[in-house]
Amino acid sequence: MSRISYDLTKIRGVVFDVDGVLSPSTIPTSESGEPLRMVNIKDGYALQLAVKMGLKLAIITGGRSRGVEVRYHGLGIKDVFSGVAEKTAVLSEWLAVNSLAPEEVAYVGDDIPDYRCMQMVGLSVAPADACSDIKAIAGYISPVEGGHGVARDLIEQILRAQGLWMAHAKAFGW
Repeated sequence: MSRISYDLTKIRGVVFDVDGVLSPSTIPTSESGEPLRMVNIKDGYALQLAVKMGLKLAIITGGRSRGVEVRYHGLGIKDVFSGVAEKTAVLSEWLAVNSLAPEEVAYVGDDIPDYRCMQMVGLSVAPADACSDIKAIAGYISPVEGGHGVARDLIEQILRAQGLWMAHAKAFGW
């Protein structure tokens, strides 16, 4: 039974921010000042399974990190948009290219740069530690903090609702 009060059977696409969503809000930096992102392995499993099961996934982040691109491309996510200062134009184009209606899409964000994108889709999702303005507009607030399984929480509920969680041989491997 889903904790999300939205018809998850109609979700065909999910868009994620990175910092504060797929990685914790607090991140280490290298000696050269480059931010280093941590990732959650259970998120990774769910993301690659979602791709295998046919969900369209995208990453839209303001940050620039080769590591982010390598990580998410390696999980099968083709659409990784980095260095995006204002995200709505990228989201609109992604919806059009993938023939997705707003009500068929979930967007996961945690802070003000995600606000307008969250208003553009059918299901807006926030991690437990998102800022108050984002929580106020979220259709679902995950019980976990950013970087600690938000993607797994959402994707598992979507795939369960669609009868795709642990329903295919592809689910039992990477």
